[in-house]
Amino acid sequence: MYIHETKLRVRYGETDQMGYMYYGNYAEFLEVARVEMLRNLGLTYKSFEESGIMMPVLELNIKYIKPARYDDEITIKTIMKHLPAIRIHFDYELYNEAGELLTIAHTKLVFVDMATNKPCHAPQSFMEKLKGYFAN
Repeated sequence: MYIHETKLRVRYGETDQMGYMYYGNYAEFLEVARVEMLRNLGLTYKSFEESGIMMPVLELNIKYIKPARYDDEITIKTIMKHLPAIRIHFDYELYNEAGELLTIAHTKLVFVDMATNKPCHAPQSFMEKLKGYFAN
């Protein structure tokens, strides 16, 4: 299992009339957390694309428990429970500064060969960086 934490602050423009983070902005927070998790492993979306691999999102599931509010610092815990193959799954837990669980979410992405536009296996370099976090 690989776990990474990212902190983001809810900006005024990301809130609705009630001062809650607008529900549609959670997907962007999840993307930032996912990108930062990869960066922490020494990889970037740009490096995947330069090697001919893109990673479109197949599924997004979110359960809102409590609202994130304007100016809250949110900790996003991104969890990869299984080694990827053709698809990669991410689970997320979002917490406020008091440590209260606000949101749980899940995304499923697929590795796609940009030349053929067909699903492919995760790049070997990515798998090498991950294998130490998962028991065989």
